[in-house]
Parts: sequence; structure tokens; C-alpha cells
Amino acid sequence: MTLIDTHSHIYLSEFNQDREKILERAQNEGISVVLLPAIDSSTHEQMLELETNSRGIYQSMMGLHPCSVKEDFEEELEKARVYFEKRPFKAVGETGLDFYWDKTFISEQYKAFEEQIRWALEFDIPVVIHSRNSIDECIKMIAQYQKGKLKGVFHCFSGNTEQAKQIVDLGFFLGIGGVITFKNSGLDKVMEGIDLVNVVLETDAPYLAPVPFRGKRNEPSYLKYVVEKIALVKKVTSEEVGQLTTDRAQKLFKL
Repeated sequence: MTLIDTHSHIYLSEFNQDREKILERAQNEGISVVLLPAIDSSTHEQMLELETNSRGIYQSMMGLHPCSVKEDFEEELEKARVYFEKRPFKAVGETGLDFYWDKTFISEQYKAFEEQIRWALEFDIPVVIHSRNSIDECIKMIAQYQKGKLKGVFHCFSGNTEQAKQIVDLGFFLGIGGVITFKNSGLDKVMEGIDLVNVVLETDAPYLAPVPFRGKRNEPSYLKYVVEKIALVKKVTSEEVGQLTTDRAQKLFKL
């Protein structure tokens, strides 16, 4: 079974001590590609260096995370934009809105999100959306720009059935990770009504490790626990989950 982790921050310092072993474990579990979402200029070079040394396993996005949107967000956007002038990327992201950690720069978050949506349209690549405590607002933003060409993923989706259907109707995918294995997340119930053709897999490593590793550092090799849970919920085999989600990720990100 071949799997794709569409969202993993393996370049962060949490992995400095055993990054090669993590790659080995991922390959042993059938992970063929791990997509690396950008955060901000403090980690862009680490991300790109990791990509260069991974023999094609790690592939980068580029963008500005909403939690990194501060007074200097225009400068940060310009730094990200310069990379797009130098080389192609698999997606714009992660971008979006975050109303959980800090609401000081909400208007700036909207401006940064809008600009990055325009990049996705300009370069004809997906946009990967962070929507913590802001799913409805992010849906509204995408709806404004969706004229049939915009595509992407609502990363780490944890909303309700109605929100999931709105996202699918916009032509976007749901990024499903370890949260689906959490006992009271409710995501398993949402997934019952969502067709697997609208789903891609992710870990968001080092965050949101699935059961039985909840609370510990996450990594791409743990994706199999997400697959097993989805298979149980959808009453299909793990191989079917792997085949469908891998096919969708390959087409969306042109892998």
C-alpha cells in the first residue's frame, strides 16, 4: 500500500535528533511522498534544505502561516513570493485564518490569505488552508474566489457535516489526520457522510499524533493508524483507503 502524507512539518527542530530514522520508518510503511507546508521566513531554508536531501520523498509548499501574520506580514509575504519566482512549489501554504491563538491581527490575516489565494490561481497550484476556529470564514473566502479554477485542501479538517459538504461543493478536499482517531472528536461521524474521493491524508507532524500515540510527537509513519480508522468508519479495506486517497493526492498536487 502506497500512502502520501500531504502535510508534515518534518523540518522543525523536534526532529533534529532522528530525522533519517523518521524517513526510514516512513518508507517502511509505504509513504512515497511527504508534503512540507511552509510557516514563515524563519524556517523556509530548513524546509528547502530537507527537501533537497530527501531523494524526492519530501516536497515543499511555500506560503505564510496565519499564526505568523504580524505587523511585518507584507514583508513576510514578499519573502515567500521571491521563492515562487525562483522555482515551482507543490502548493501555496499553509495559509488561512487562525482565531484560536491570537486575534490581534485578524485584518492582516485576511489580507495575507487573500494574497496567497491569488498566488494559487496565478501559478495554478492548490492552496492549503489552516482554519482553526475559522472554518466558516475560510469557506466564505474560498467561495468568493472560486470561479472554477481554485483547488486545494482544508488541512486538519475538524468541522461538522454541513461544513464538510460546503467544502466539497467548492471543489476542495478534506485533509484528515490523527484527530479522527480521538474518542470524542466527532470526526468519525462526519466521515460517515463524506465520500472518500473528497479526502486526502495527512499527519501535521509533529502535532496531533493519532491514538495510540496521542500527546506524543507525530510522524509520517503513523499515517497507517489514520488509514485504519477511516477504513473502519467507512467499512472498506485499508487498501481501498490508501488507493483512493493516494490517487487524489497525486492528481491534486501533480505528484
